[in-house]
Amino acid sequence: MIDFLIIGQGLSGSLLAWELIQRGCSVVIVDNGIENASQVAAGLINPVTGKRLVKSADAGRLLTTSRNFYSYLEDFFHQEFFRTKPMLRIFRSEKELNEAERRYINPDYAGYINNIQTSENHIGNLTTPFGYMEQTNAGHLLTLSVLDCLKTFFISKNCYRQASIEYRDILLEPTLHWQDIYPKQVIFCEGHFATQNPWFSWLPFQPVKGEILTLQHETILPDKILNYGNWLIPLSSNQIRIGATFDRVNLDIQATEVGKNRLLDEVKKLSPDLRNSIIIKHQANIRPCTLDRNPFIGHHPVHNQLGIFNGFGAKGSLQIPWYCKHFVNHLLEGNLLLSTCNIGRYYHKHIKD
Repeated sequence: MIDFLIIGQGLSGSLLAWELIQRGCSVVIVDNGIENASQVAAGLINPVTGKRLVKSADAGRLLTTSRNFYSYLEDFFHQEFFRTKPMLRIFRSEKELNEAERRYINPDYAGYINNIQTSENHIGNLTTPFGYMEQTNAGHLLTLSVLDCLKTFFISKNCYRQASIEYRDILLEPTLHWQDIYPKQVIFCEGHFATQNPWFSWLPFQPVKGEILTLQHETILPDKILNYGNWLIPLSSNQIRIGATFDRVNLDIQATEVGKNRLLDEVKKLSPDLRNSIIIKHQANIRPCTLDRNPFIGHHPVHNQLGIFNGFGAKGSLQIPWYCKHFVNHLLEGNLLLSTCNIGRYYHKHIKD
C-alpha cells in the first residue's frame, strides 16, 4: 500500500507529489503523457492584474513561497527554472492610466508599481498612446523545464506511471485501488478534465481555452515582460512568446487561424516592427479556471479517500507552491484548509441528501 496516488503530472500534480515525497510519503503519480495546460502555459508570475490593477490576495506570502520553492528545485536539479523580470504595463486608455496613478499612491501597492510614464515618454519602437508603468515582483517560470525534470525524478524513484485513467477502474470497495496500486488516498490534479470526473464534476469550473504563439523576430525589444492586453515574454534577443486568447466556448486544444490572427494583430499594434515575425510554434490548451477564481482543494464529501487539488487557472505558477504546502499540512497534520480554497464551500449547493 502507498500513501497517495496522484492523477495528473501538470504543475499542480508535480509540485504536490514533490512536496509529499519531501515529507516522507510514498507516492505514485499517473499521467497520460499528453501535452497539458501547464506545458503550454506562459508561467507568468504577476501579482497585479486586470483592468483595475488588483493585487492578488496574500501576494507577499505567495511570492515568497513560490520563489523559495522554485529556488530549491533549481538548486536540486542544477538548472534555471524561474526568471525574475519587471513587467511593463502599457495602458490602453486614459482610465487605465488614472487607475494606475491611484494604485501608485496606495501603500498596499508599494513594491509592486513604480515608474508611471505618460504618453510623451516612449519605449523604443513600442506604441504607448496612453503611457505605461513598470510592475516589479514579476517574472515567469520555465514550466516545461520544471515538469521535465520532475518527471525524470519521479521515474528515477519508480513512482511515475504513464497511463490513461478510466474512472471506472478506480475501485472504492472493498479497498481503494487502481490496477495493482492500493493507495490510502487518491488526489486528482487533472486540470480541466475534472469537469468529467464522476466525483468532482459538480464543482463550478469555468474552463478557458487559450492560444499562444512563439515568434522569431529582428526587432529590438526591452528585456522585460510586456502587458498590452495580451502579454509578451522575451525568451532571447530574437524570440518571444505572445498570448493568450480567451475562449470559453470552443473548449478544445486545436490551434486556430482566428486565434493566431488575433494575437498577431494585437502584437503588430504594439510594435509595427513585429509585422515580419516568423511563427515558430502555435499552441492551444485549456486552463482550469473556477467560478469564484479560487482553487478547488479538499476531499469528496462522501468518499473522504478521494481528494482534489485543482482550479488554479492562469495564476498557477504563483499560487501552487503555497497551496501545495497548505494542502500537505492538511493531509499530514490535519490542519484546516482555508475556507476560500476548501471545496466544502460548495457542498451545500451541489451535493444532495
